[in-house]
Amino acid sequence: MARRASGERGLDIVSSLAGRVANPRLPVGAVRVGGFGGVEGLRMWLRENAIDAVVDATHPFAARVSAHAATAAAELDIPALHLRRPEWVQRCGDLWTRVPDLTAAAAALTARDKQVLLTIGRQGVGAFVGCTGHGFVIRSIDAPDVPLPPRAKLLLARGPFTFDEELVLMSRHRIDVLVTKNSGGEQTEAKIFAARTAGLPVIMIDRPPLPEGAVTVADVGAAVRWLRESAPHRVR
Repeated sequence: MARRASGERGLDIVSSLAGRVANPRLPVGAVRVGGFGGVEGLRMWLRENAIDAVVDATHPFAARVSAHAATAAAELDIPALHLRRPEWVQRCGDLWTRVPDLTAAAAALTARDKQVLLTIGRQGVGAFVGCTGHGFVIRSIDAPDVPLPPRAKLLLARGPFTFDEELVLMSRHRIDVLVTKNSGGEQTEAKIFAARTAGLPVIMIDRPPLPEGAVTVADVGAAVRWLRESAPHRVR
């Protein structure tokens, strides 16, 4: 998004990262790292930096960030767009159990699920700490800063992972079920293909809803076209 938009004449792009990953892949152009201090802090930053439009391109599960962006932009009468890649769609051969949140995902584990592959990022791991009857393989970029389930193995790795790599991982650790978020996107979809091929069930956590009245697009090209019309000067 930053690379494409930075090439547009008349747009001054600033990308903001939450700072929750130790060594993030930085986007093209100006970058700020760290939180704003809630809606009030974000509103102040937008005003002080004369921002003309906001593009919320956060992870589909970063509901708080999306809500703060929508609220701050509305209070300043600044146009706001939410860029969300399409969800994964259940297909023939998929054995999905869809759940609304992490707590429901933990509750959906059954006695048959001896070994669980957990690919939800590091922040939600605490929801599974009470699942003492299951073994977990927890994959994340950085180590969780919360207690792990008692029978857990931590794999620190940064994707994307290939289909073959995911199949090998599931076989090597004798995985019985995959627990993941419906983040969508091609870069992390190989685990869905691998689970389908291996005949493994998937506990799929649904996305939280976007703010009411949110304007959304599904790809970068549409977001850039929106910027051309909505933000002729400076953009975050």
